[in-house]
Amino acid sequence: MAEYHGPEGPHLAAAVDDAAPALLAAWDAARERATPRVSWPQLNALLVVEREEGINLRGLAGQLKMILSSASRLCDRLVASGMVERVPGRADRREIALFLTPSSRQLLHDLRATRREILAEVLDRMSPAGRSALIRGLAEFSAAAAAETDGNQARTA
Repeated sequence: MAEYHGPEGPHLAAAVDDAAPALLAAWDAARERATPRVSWPQLNALLVVEREEGINLRGLAGQLKMILSSASRLCDRLVASGMVERVPGRADRREIALFLTPSSRQLLHDLRATRREILAEVLDRMSPAGRSALIRGLAEFSAAAAAETDGNQARTA
C-alpha cells in the first residue's frame, strides 16, 4: 500500500498507526472473552467462511494468504471443534465446500456483541464531537480502503 502523502504527510499516517492499537485491543479483548476461545487464524478463517459461504479450501487459503497445507490443518481443527462443516461441492463432488455451523455463527454473534460493548465503553468517554468525527473518519477510511481493494482485484482479474 502506498504511503500517505496528503497535506499532513506521514505524520497523519503515524498518528493513525499510533491510535490503532487501542482499537485492536478491543477486538482482542472480545476474542479473549469468546467461548470457546479461538485463535486469530481461526477467527479469520471463520470470518472468511461467513463472508463467502461455500468457499473451497483453495479459496480459503488464498483469502488467508496461507499455503494450502496450512489452511487445510487450520480447517481440520475448525471441523474437529465443530465450528466448520465440510460439504461436497454441488458442481464437483471432489471439491469440498466450507460452511459455518450454528455454534460458530453464535460465537461470531457473541464476539461482535462483546466487541461492541467494549467499544461503547470507550466511546462513552469521548466527547460527542469526537465520536462524530471518529465515525465520519472511519466511514471515509473504510470507503477508501475498499476502493483500494477493488482496484487491486480489478488489476489482478
